[in-house]
Amino acid sequence: MSEIVSIHSFRGGTGKSNATANLAATVAKAGYRVGIVDTDIQSPGIHVLFGFDENKMKNALNDYLWGRCQIQDAAYDVSSILGENRKINSKIYLIPSSIRMGEITRILREGYDVNMLIDGFEDLIQALKLDYLFIDTHPGLNEETLLSITISDVLLIILRPDRQDFQGTAVTVDVARKLQVPKLLLMVNKAHEALDFKALEQDIAQTYQATVAGILPLSEEMIQLASGDVFCVRFPSHPLSLEIKKVAQQIMT
Repeated sequence: MSEIVSIHSFRGGTGKSNATANLAATVAKAGYRVGIVDTDIQSPGIHVLFGFDENKMKNALNDYLWGRCQIQDAAYDVSSILGENRKINSKIYLIPSSIRMGEITRILREGYDVNMLIDGFEDLIQALKLDYLFIDTHPGLNEETLLSITISDVLLIILRPDRQDFQGTAVTVDVARKLQVPKLLLMVNKAHEALDFKALEQDIAQTYQATVAGILPLSEEMIQLASGDVFCVRFPSHPLSLEIKKVAQQIMT
């Protein structure tokens, strides 16, 4: 049975798209068929991590939302990013949002039918026979985010060890509980090595009464990579990649 995984953060700058790409790639490498939808339509960018050439983007999520194509026509097979050691069933598809200024401003000006987006998720799962569909959401809480959370089997909320993030995350956790999300996980990103990770995990778990799936360390190598690749594929043995794998395993169980 397919599962929908929403990756969310209350504020921007948490590394949400990087986390989504790395988690989706890790799950795909385990032998699953995985899709990623970039629903951060106002500021798309996850396609960069997959080395996706914008000039080859015949269709994007925007085209589906405007009725120009079926959603599966905006799906691109990016499985080659997984490398040669992937399992035979491993597949990963990317449904990017358009980076064209006209398309972005149209969304800002006119909005779109959010229910059509939700219907598209189900169509995508069936058309591509997906085991997991990852949704890279827009930060904050809006209609699209709320509906994505509502239909999710797993909601992973990303936060930084920052007081502003803590406050916003509390709101998101409260909303998720009211919407009765089956599995709620928290993940701390960009944690400085000087922090006591164990104490931080206990504090956050107690504060939100939720499972902390992992704490990702602030990585100089990740910064240097500058979204030029999927980190856990490039550096599979790095402590950051191992922590991502731990989070992915909790998503899959």
